[in-house]
Order: sequence, then C-alpha cells, then structure tokens
Amino acid sequence: MVQRVTATDEALKLIDTLKEIHGPLMFHQSGGCCDGSSPMCYPRDELRIGDSDCLLGDIGGTPFYMSKDQYEYWKHTQLIIDAVEGRGGMFSLEGPEGKRFLTRSRVFTEEERRILEEK
Repeated sequence: MVQRVTATDEALKLIDTLKEIHGPLMFHQSGGCCDGSSPMCYPRDELRIGDSDCLLGDIGGTPFYMSKDQYEYWKHTQLIIDAVEGRGGMFSLEGPEGKRFLTRSRVFTEEERRILEEK
C-alpha cells in the first residue's frame, strides 16, 4: 500500500512520548512548501479541521492533515516525518522535549502515482 505520509523510527518514538504526556495527538503541516519545514503537533481536536484541510493519513496512530491548497504543492511526493534535535514551532507539543518534527519528502514513482490515482 502506498502511503502519502510516513514516519521514521525517531519520529514514532517522539509521538509515543508525547501521547504519554498529552493523550491523543494530531498533526497539521502548516506552511512550508519544501523539505525541512515542520509539521505542527497538537492535542487531538485542539485545532479545528475544516473543509479546506485534507487528511493525508496517519503516523503512529495520529492523523496528519494539510490544507488543500498546500497539498497541491506536495501531492507528487511522499512526506516522511522525522524527529531531530532542536526547537520546534512555538505551539507544537514537542518543543519542551528538545526535539522537533521535520518534514522530508521523496517523489512518488510512476507506479505509486498510478496506484494513488486509482484510490
């Protein structure tokens, strides 16, 4: 199965840590149109999701959203969410942990794009 969003082992560990502290989580890729941007992590349902947002999938049992307009820039790529040392976004939950989530990407192959279009 082709996934639009995946996570590294480091990101999954950080998600588990944050779930223990905050309970269920959600992600929103807010801003950033290229590798190195940071998705925001919130307590689940803290950020209102609307008609202008789309669900890309989930990582570590946590839903991952992006605005539809921004998705137009990213639709040809698979997002790979990583966790690295450093400070994240001011409102993102991982900040106090001394780590931040980081978005990396890779272009889908022709076969993967075909599969995704059939969904």
